[in-house]
Amino acid sequence: MPTLRLPHPLILLLACVLVAAGLTHIIPAGQYDRRLDPATGRTIVVAGTYHRVAPAPVGPFASVIAVPRGVVAAAEVVVLILLVGGAWTVVDKVGTLAQVVGWLVTHFGRRPQVIIALLSVAFAAGGALENMQEEIIPLIPVLLLMGRALGFDSVTVAAVSVGSAMVGSAFSPINPFQAAIALKLAQLPPLSGVGLRTAMLVAALTFWIVWTMRYAARTRTRTAPTGDAVALGVRFDPRHGLIIALVAAPFVAYVVGSLRYGWGFNELAAGFLVAGIAIGIVGRLGLQGTVDAYLDGVRSVVAAALLVGVARSISLVLDDGHVIDTILQALVTPLASQPPAFAALLMIPVQAVLHVPVSSVSGQAVLTMPVMIPMSDLLGIPRNAAVLAYQTGAGLTEMWTPTNGAMMAVLLAAGAPFGRWIRFVVPAVVVLTVVGVVGVLIAG
Repeated sequence: MPTLRLPHPLILLLACVLVAAGLTHIIPAGQYDRRLDPATGRTIVVAGTYHRVAPAPVGPFASVIAVPRGVVAAAEVVVLILLVGGAWTVVDKVGTLAQVVGWLVTHFGRRPQVIIALLSVAFAAGGALENMQEEIIPLIPVLLLMGRALGFDSVTVAAVSVGSAMVGSAFSPINPFQAAIALKLAQLPPLSGVGLRTAMLVAALTFWIVWTMRYAARTRTRTAPTGDAVALGVRFDPRHGLIIALVAAPFVAYVVGSLRYGWGFNELAAGFLVAGIAIGIVGRLGLQGTVDAYLDGVRSVVAAALLVGVARSISLVLDDGHVIDTILQALVTPLASQPPAFAALLMIPVQAVLHVPVSSVSGQAVLTMPVMIPMSDLLGIPRNAAVLAYQTGAGLTEMWTPTNGAMMAVLLAAGAPFGRWIRFVVPAVVVLTVVGVVGVLIAG
């Protein structure tokens, strides 16, 4: 049976730009009135004010020009992705993550459940802070060595690493590639709903750890060597403790700065630039080695950064053609008679379906929030509920869609069959979706 191969996400998004331009020739132009809400400082759509306006179809030349315009419009997000990617590669080059894994096996080899819990928390923190996925690929050989030493199969290794990271990413209150982008586009404060999101993250991660432990206990090879026999023999270098602190520093500064000084993405990006250089020096890469590693990291995320800009150009084309409000009107009208909570929940499957072809979570935020947020205003849905619906739908789809290249690369490197991974992960995703649904209902 032939397998379905989707084009590269960049090709799909460029095609969407052309489709969006075509729609401006077909869909009637129209607009809602908008006003500034003095209580919140947000620009909101005024319900009941939709009206037709003069057509403004977008031609081929304007469609092409929209792509660089989209990159410029998403400049803060693009720069953040590049500078965070550079810093994280420096962390990988100095070997801190491998040291942490080896130290855990050396000290907790006889208590494998403790290792599952600690590694799951560690990788979930990486997902929550940095949307970690690709960075796990070079760690797979060390994690497989750990798995063999403890009797874990390849699915357990994938669950502890990339699975935990994706759970952390999906429910994170501060993930700069998911929550932070969506909150910014929704004109909400950077830490809006942080208490609810943190509670959701704790609940989701607790379930994921228990789910992984249950699977590991069923599939563990009882004759595996104990942790004392592991050939990792790692003594934890105090330098790596300092490096872990340097990784956390930009996020701590960002949280404090956003609350007290109104900091945004530029300050967070600058923090990672400084932290990346400091990590390289502490890790003894030297200035030249640090710069080389940092630029390697920047190159590794250029595609992701470009996807964000191209996705932004789609909404620019629709806005130029004055059809985005017409689309909004068509979406709102059938939902207007429904309770707002029901309409908010419908956003979850919509975001999930969209994430199969649009495999960049940050790109999807830029693509969908310009439509979802005005729709939320018109239907009386709090904007935080729309953001949570996006996080739940897109974030959890990351865990099973074959268009997630990083996850597929981890499964391939670990030797975990995709079919076995799907059987393991789908029931868990159902439960995790319930966590998202509850969060959306509370926010609504």
